Amino acid sequence: MPSKGNKEEPETGCQDAGGVDETQSTEQLNVSRLRSSSVEIREKGSEFLKEELHKAQKELKLKDKECERLSKVREQLEQELEELTASLFEEAHKMVREANTKQAASEKQLREARGKIDMLQAEVTALKTLVITSTPSSPNRELHPQLQSPSKAGFRKGHGRNKSTSSAMVSAASQNVTPEPVSRECKEVDSILFAEFQAWKESPTLDKSCSFLDRIYREDVGPCLDFTKQELSELVRVAVEQNTLTIEPVASQTLPVMKVSAEECGGPKKCALSGLPRTCKHRIMLGDSGNYYYISPSCRARITAVCNFFTYIRYIQQGLVRQDVELMYWEVMRLRREMSLAKLGFYPSEM
Repeated sequence: MPSKGNKEEPETGCQDAGGVDETQSTEQLNVSRLRSSSVEIREKGSEFLKEELHKAQKELKLKDKECERLSKVREQLEQELEELTASLFEEAHKMVREANTKQAASEKQLREARGKIDMLQAEVTALKTLVITSTPSSPNRELHPQLQSPSKAGFRKGHGRNKSTSSAMVSAASQNVTPEPVSRECKEVDSILFAEFQAWKESPTLDKSCSFLDRIYREDVGPCLDFTKQELSELVRVAVEQNTLTIEPVASQTLPVMKVSAEECGGPKKCALSGLPRTCKHRIMLGDSGNYYYISPSCRARITAVCNFFTYIRYIQQGLVRQDVELMYWEVMRLRREMSLAKLGFYPSEM
């Protein structure tokens, strides 16, 4: 028995040694496998990172190109903006210079016009004074130099005649002249009309709703421009109010192409406003229509009288008339009388 037991113990020891070797080899195999797998993982990770790096580099290059393009666009826009700003400033300065030049020219023309108006008003006032002081009973010798005594007439400059002949003619004229009755015009201010004019003068306007112009429209302007051809009369009234009516002699202009019928425009022998056969020496144009209408002397006198009235009140509105209120009032009354006379058919022979 003891001999058998000793034989089995070495076999068991051999088996244990073999198991340990197998375990060690297995562990070594596993370690080698882990090492190889880790190497593969590192290699794959390195390749992946390289690919991502390459992609990132490509995207960075594209973004650099895009940034460069946008930078060029920005520089171009900034340059265009600077050029546009410079051109705008230059144009603005040019417009300001032109405006200043025009304003200076306009102010100069206004000063010259006011000077001419003042001069003309002074001349008109002087002429009125001479005319008023000259009557048939006591004529003004400045207006009628032929009535001066021969001794004074001899010293006058210019064309002279024989003293004896002049004296004989003056004495003969004095014998043939029959005394005429003295005719002096008396005037009295109407309180209602003067009050209306004063109220209008405080704030001059061309609006016919005010009492001053409303009365003149009803009593003078309306009747004076009331012609047989109602439609054309209304157009004439509007053109006169807007200061766009033109009157010109027929002989001084060539006949334009008519845009309306010849019957409406009249002719040298027919008035377009009255429709009557009259000798028409003038024609009118309304605004820029290009249509001319022949008018008789009577119609021209009526239109001219109304135009003179509107011209004067426009001067008052613009502050060009520098006179006493009463003198302005009497000038307005004189223009109203001219409109009334023209409406009744009275007009100067030179019309």
